Amino acid sequence: MAVAALALYLTGLALAFGWRTFAQWRRTGDTGLRLDAGPAGSLSWWAKTAFVAALVLGLAGPVAALAGLAPLGVLDHAPVRAAGLVLALIGTAATLAAQLSMGASWRIGVDAGERTALVTGGPFALARNPIFTAMITTSAGLALMVPNPVALGALAVLVAAVQVQVRAVEEPYLRSVHGSAYRGYAARVGRFVPGLGRLPRTEPADRP
Repeated sequence: MAVAALALYLTGLALAFGWRTFAQWRRTGDTGLRLDAGPAGSLSWWAKTAFVAALVLGLAGPVAALAGLAPLGVLDHAPVRAAGLVLALIGTAATLAAQLSMGASWRIGVDAGERTALVTGGPFALARNPIFTAMITTSAGLALMVPNPVALGALAVLVAAVQVQVRAVEEPYLRSVHGSAYRGYAARVGRFVPGLGRLPRTEPADRP
């Protein structure tokens, strides 16, 4: 299962970052990459640093399993590994589908001076951050395929990075750029899953 996890991880990485970036460049002339992490020690810097760490750990999990790192006994069962494979496959496909649904608005990272269209249809009608939801699903699946401490650590770091990125970086940016349109959308649609993490419809800035 470690070989399958490694192959699936590399395939997902190539599709979500490599192919998607190339497709964006071919379509718009812009790669969509906004990699400036901001000042060292800022929340945006920590979010990006943790995200990169999660990517490295995600690769290290299957590699560690191939090198002989023992899995946690409580998770080391064939049905658990099979469920992990299904989750990882669903997560990989959902990540790419959600990225494609953003069209020309797709970005990795945030440029505070840039304005793109607010995407609210397709998977974004179910959750405001379906790409991150799908990536976490993939990571959870991989962690179940090779349930060693490294893979489980990758999942934990990814969840933490995504939470900081969404709450401290992306949501403030979207509120500032799209104003009431985003606030109305965020009041209807959950943050990562349907119905959970919706923001109040009326904020102080909206009051007369």
